[in-house]
Amino acid sequence: MARKTVLVTGASGLVGMGVLKAFGGEKDTRVIAVSRRRPFDTYGAEWISADLTDPEACNRLFGEMKDVTHLVFAALFEKPGLVAGWLEEDQIDTNDRMLRNTFEPLRKAAKGLTQVVLLQGTKAYGAHVHPIVTPARAYRDEDKTIPNFYWRQQDYLEGLEKNADWDLTIMRPQIIFGVAVGAAMNPLSAIGVYGALLKAKGEPLYYPGGPVDLVWEGVDADMLGRCIKWTTEAKVARRKAYNFTNGDVYVWRSCWPAIARALGMEAGPERKMLLGETMPAHSAEWDALRKKHDLVAPDMTSFVNQSFNYVDLLMAHGLEERRGLPTILSTVELRQDGFTEVIDTEAMFAKFFKEFQDRKLLPPV
Repeated sequence: MARKTVLVTGASGLVGMGVLKAFGGEKDTRVIAVSRRRPFDTYGAEWISADLTDPEACNRLFGEMKDVTHLVFAALFEKPGLVAGWLEEDQIDTNDRMLRNTFEPLRKAAKGLTQVVLLQGTKAYGAHVHPIVTPARAYRDEDKTIPNFYWRQQDYLEGLEKNADWDLTIMRPQIIFGVAVGAAMNPLSAIGVYGALLKAKGEPLYYPGGPVDLVWEGVDADMLGRCIKWTTEAKVARRKAYNFTNGDVYVWRSCWPAIARALGMEAGPERKMLLGETMPAHSAEWDALRKKHDLVAPDMTSFVNQSFNYVDLLMAHGLEERRGLPTILSTVELRQDGFTEVIDTEAMFAKFFKEFQDRKLLPPV
């Protein structure tokens, strides 16, 4: 029997894919990937299709998983339009139920469960509503006055943890980047499609952002996966909430030439544009590019999901009042506890766009 059996929900998303990649090929480890859509690469994991909003189906599925030792809960429900749904009760309730539908049968069946890793993010500090304390620190700067499914999920798990043999670890990454198909919030798929359509017309990569330069921290999904793997072995990581970033900061406008190079393009002048409003009208052009380059990427909606809207938010459309107020997380505790890996964010952009191209998800350079 495997020494570890790791159950990963939301396996087709950015975090899920990073975790599958991190555990892929690890000796004496069994990985079970659960998602509605099949991940484009399972990295050797066993994949099961499941709808976490269906309690009966979840009871049947997770009630049989007696050997699970670690749960990585990265499943996420997002509403159309993305941003507005973050404060709405039905979105909060759905994410709460998805965790409970998974964990109630699992905790009764998996007597050897030792750890639950729960994914959160900067909404824990209210970053989706107001400027946050800089840098934000776990447990000290959380904003629990704002409706958020994080608190429902965290309170539920912490209530059970008190009398359980397993421990909870919470991960709070900032802006996550990686290679995934259909992820709700992946800036790279959105920018990649936007760039491919411009390049096909012989145009440069126009900068579509707003007038404000916001300072962000990026997260390499592969590195986050390796960090989550680290938490499954590091005793110090139990009963902790960790912020997670690449280790540097970035501004979209400053990174734009590097992004253009990764797409084989020149950086163009500014052309303010809401991608969420304008890009869907170009779906037929994307289909033509898919055919021309024999891409395996699906239609625009299936590939990008809500990511055009997400890019609009990150590029400060409607956030003019945030000028000069960065969203910065303190990762000191994580580094002191032993995970010290970092990556230059521009190098990350180049790495992931090359992987998109090599996997025929975007046209070649």
